Amino acid sequence: MTTTGEDHTATLTGPWWWARWRSAVLDGSLALVSAVECAIEGYPFADAAGVPVPAGMVFGAVAGSVLLFRRRWPIAVVLVSIAITPAQMGFLMGLVGLYTLAASEMPRRIIGALAGMSMVGMLIVTYVRAHQGMVRGDLRMVGDWFVPFVSITTSLGMTAPPILLGLYVGARRRLMESLRERADSLERELQLLAERAEERAEWARNEERTRIAREMHDVVAHRVSLMVVHAAALQAVARKDPEKAVKNASLVGDMGRQALTELREMLGVLRRGEGGYGGSSVRMQTVPLAAVGVAAAAAASRAVDEETGEGPCLDDLQELVGQSAAAGMVVELFVEGDARGYAALVEQTAYRVVQEALTNVHKHAAGAKARVRVAHRGAEIAMQVENGPPPEPGAASDARLPSGGNGLVGMKERVLGLGGVFVSGPTDAGGFRVSAVIPAEA
Repeated sequence: MTTTGEDHTATLTGPWWWARWRSAVLDGSLALVSAVECAIEGYPFADAAGVPVPAGMVFGAVAGSVLLFRRRWPIAVVLVSIAITPAQMGFLMGLVGLYTLAASEMPRRIIGALAGMSMVGMLIVTYVRAHQGMVRGDLRMVGDWFVPFVSITTSLGMTAPPILLGLYVGARRRLMESLRERADSLERELQLLAERAEERAEWARNEERTRIAREMHDVVAHRVSLMVVHAAALQAVARKDPEKAVKNASLVGDMGRQALTELREMLGVLRRGEGGYGGSSVRMQTVPLAAVGVAAAAAASRAVDEETGEGPCLDDLQELVGQSAAAGMVVELFVEGDARGYAALVEQTAYRVVQEALTNVHKHAAGAKARVRVAHRGAEIAMQVENGPPPEPGAASDARLPSGGNGLVGMKERVLGLGGVFVSGPTDAGGFRVSAVIPAEA
């Protein structure tokens, strides 16, 4: 983990303009050494200038202490060092000042100008002192070449190294800051991507849960509803018509076995992974929700007739209507247009819409007449299930069929998922109508 800009700012605990106490101690030590150096060099300066020695030493100490402000005002430090160069003071202050200036964020033209002024000043002072030594005879053993040589060498030696070192350190510091900023930016982007990935994963999990619930509802709800209706009829005719009671009992048993078989297929993946069982102990494995959804969809697309093994299609609508009629519903099926082959998902969706609509009639309008219309059109297939009001206001509660309120939602999701149109609502006659149109090429 990198240090972000906010955290980096929070670490600036030094006094005044220093980032850390260590930097303040370093600058204080350099300023003290520079003040002592300039104070010592102020003694010969005072003697040569004809001023009191204490005044010269105090002047040197004050000038040398300016190095304390090198981080805050590097230009001022360099200008002071240039100003006291003729007095042969501030050699340490000149070196450190030029280094600090070159390492700072100052424009290169300012750094070059001040470095040139410092080099010219040092060149002139060194040349004058070397020439005075030649005149006094202190340098009689060397030739005339020595004065320009020592002047150029000294000026370059006092100026070029601190400037080059400062430029290198400044460039390296800026590079590290740039890398830190990039790392912080990358960390923020990764964090944002992780949050978005988590949101997408949560959305996918919710979608799979919805899909599983819809498939289980389509598979189980219709047959269980018919079982309850047949059981209620069985209870009513058990003594009056034993033969019809036996027939209803047989239908209840068949539907119950079919519902249990399909439910077992959907929930089987929750009990075992791809490896199944290993050894003598049961090995539980984690199964993704997507696998459950696929299993649920596969189980939901099984045939109504378990022997054929084919998925529900439009050809099974007659049998579906017959099951509702066997449960006591007065229902009619009308087919318009020439039937043709559609995609399996289109036919399954159309079948589920009719199935769920008939289930709702059993739940909420027991005894009501129902009409199922299927129209084959050029580019779409339309279906409509409409029922009238129940003959008796309390008839809908005779079978005590529970309702979770998810049937219409599931039908709408299926149809809209294929790019179709779904409309449902009560009719003026007191009944209910479910209409759907699905593109043939969905």
